[in-house]
Amino acid sequence: MTELIDSEGLETLNTIAGADRFNQWMFDTIRPFIKGRVLEVGSGIGNISHLLLNTGGSVVLSDYAASYTQLLRSRFSVHPNCSGVLDMNLEDPAFDEKFGRYYGTFDTVVALNVIEHIEQDGLAVAHCTKLLNRGGNLIVIVPAYQGLYNRFDKELGHFRRYTKKEMQRLVGEHLSIVQCRNFNLAGILGWFVSGTILKNKVIPSYQMDAYNTLVPFFKLMDRIVSHRIGLSVLIVGQKRENIA
Repeated sequence: MTELIDSEGLETLNTIAGADRFNQWMFDTIRPFIKGRVLEVGSGIGNISHLLLNTGGSVVLSDYAASYTQLLRSRFSVHPNCSGVLDMNLEDPAFDEKFGRYYGTFDTVVALNVIEHIEQDGLAVAHCTKLLNRGGNLIVIVPAYQGLYNRFDKELGHFRRYTKKEMQRLVGEHLSIVQCRNFNLAGILGWFVSGTILKNKVIPSYQMDAYNTLVPFFKLMDRIVSHRIGLSVLIVGQKRENIA
């Protein structure tokens, strides 16, 4: 996981920033599992951060890239619920030394579209587990189905995409699985056409705008298929009470 922010990644984050309905939908999906003191891992430019901060609890933001953490501090440091912004790399070989004081201090750790960027994904989950209090929740969203891996994934620095079983294995080594399901059925077609057939390097803004408009319909589609298929996997793990 490098510290260099590529232009494609930043452009994608900026495009998604304007998709207010989509961001709210993602947040509403994870909202039932958020509790207590929260750490967001990989906050980026804050597309979900502002929604987390407005839930009313204490939230710590973080990212591995200094350019993002600087932006997060300038944007959110004055927010009454922001308890700080950390420069955090989940693959850092000195992770214990740098972040040991935070172990067992968070009731929720949120990692949305982060784990796929980390080559040592098992280590990343292990470090997130250490940060959780007993009974705390780890909420993860990752891209689904390796068969959908395309130019978007390459440009965004994704090492892989996942199935539900793979995520259950990965998270289940450290936590008790609370929920695992797919999210965003409608996104599959757009991702495949734009990234695989048309070979776009970034998500076109017009495509994201159109998608954002149709979010109420796409939410209904997810309910109809009972979240059995979708562009992403959502998994929630809970730290066992007998684990320090």
